[in-house]
Amino acid sequence: MVTTRSSMKDKDVAFHLHPFTNPSAHEATGPHVIEKGSGIYLTDADGKTFIDGMSSLWCCSLGYDEPRLVNAAYQQLQKLPYSHTFRGRSHPNLIELSEKLIKLAPNKLSKVFFANSGSEANDTAIKLAWHYNNARGMPNKNKIIARQGGYHGSTVVTASLSGLSYMHSAFNLPLGGIVFTDCPHFYRYALAGETEEEFSSRLANNLEQLIILEGPDTIAAFIAEPVMGVGGVIIPPQSYFQKIQEVLHKYEILMIADEVICGFGRTGSMFGSTTFEIRPDMMTMAKGLSSAYFPISALMISDEVYGVMVSASQKDGVLAHGLTYSGHPVGAAIALEVLSIYEEQNICSHVSNVGKHFQSGLRQLLRNPLVGEVRGIGLMGGVELVANKDTKESFPVEVKAADRLALKAEKYGLFIRAVGDSLVMAPPLIITETEIRELLERFNNALEETSDELLVN
Repeated sequence: MVTTRSSMKDKDVAFHLHPFTNPSAHEATGPHVIEKGSGIYLTDADGKTFIDGMSSLWCCSLGYDEPRLVNAAYQQLQKLPYSHTFRGRSHPNLIELSEKLIKLAPNKLSKVFFANSGSEANDTAIKLAWHYNNARGMPNKNKIIARQGGYHGSTVVTASLSGLSYMHSAFNLPLGGIVFTDCPHFYRYALAGETEEEFSSRLANNLEQLIILEGPDTIAAFIAEPVMGVGGVIIPPQSYFQKIQEVLHKYEILMIADEVICGFGRTGSMFGSTTFEIRPDMMTMAKGLSSAYFPISALMISDEVYGVMVSASQKDGVLAHGLTYSGHPVGAAIALEVLSIYEEQNICSHVSNVGKHFQSGLRQLLRNPLVGEVRGIGLMGGVELVANKDTKESFPVEVKAADRLALKAEKYGLFIRAVGDSLVMAPPLIITETEIRELLERFNNALEETSDELLVN
């Protein structure tokens, strides 16, 4: 029996509940079925080819047809398709991967816990922050500070940490014990005449006042992405993390760096923490760890956190946390090969080099009357649309300006993502200068067409 394009779409509507999708709209339109990929390109069921300007979900760092990763999976499936990591069991690939990750890690991180997604890694980080303070005899030091506009996942805990209202209202979230501090978006939230340095100082002071208000002995950890991804590619202003960390250190609050998007070269450094001089006590990673060829994530913790856990285990026994597929052998094999490719291709240097062309091209878009701000670093970019450049006035919600532009981009053969009033881009790290020019040309065509429509209306 031959499955037609129409029957595939009908079956999808009939049986598949999609994440982050409007169910009623999906029933009307059906899915966009993607059939194959090559390099930075994806081809749908109708035969149309697109530049993937988002690495799918920030994750396909090495593109869609890397034979070494396919072979790594095949070889491992033949040798050992599964083995768990409970009760001290391990396997060679996982041991080697743990060592490699620790050698790459910034600061004082020394142990790795494996999971299957960024959400799970961040969820684990929060559990271990609670465990850490319980073991120290400080059970009330359990609140977590997150930031407005941040995104940390979609589990109950990580959705609560995400400072995005649309992730809360329908699900009785956020959970108690989570408090939010300022979004570090200079363009939107700086006071008139305020420098980036002054803005960072004000946000650090606001954080300290929040800690004092809540009680320093009640705050366990602060979690932050080096660059806010889903929030719109928000780049931290000058000295932001240095000032924030001074406050955290003062009150003995753990710093959790969420590197799920930024990790493995996206900013031009192996980790965003290196780019922005973050000294994490815990650090989570996922997406680029396997280039999305297999679900795998990791949490790294410091010697200090681990030492407390060891002491606690003498009384409590086992660490009562784990996941069936933690450290899956196939995922570990793929991740090892991914790290080898990153090293052989000097991926950070490549991102730094082509990223200059990407960022320069993005800034040319400021000439368009719709573009209020362009921001980015490495191979991450955000373009914010405004109704009025002088006042920074946004378009009314019902106009759906960014969504409209994202759809126009698809017309020109480009996948990007609309978040609020911004369009975000994060192409595969293997992209070339020629392909960057092609991506920007397609985006500009969509932007010009959208601009003509909105300005007329």
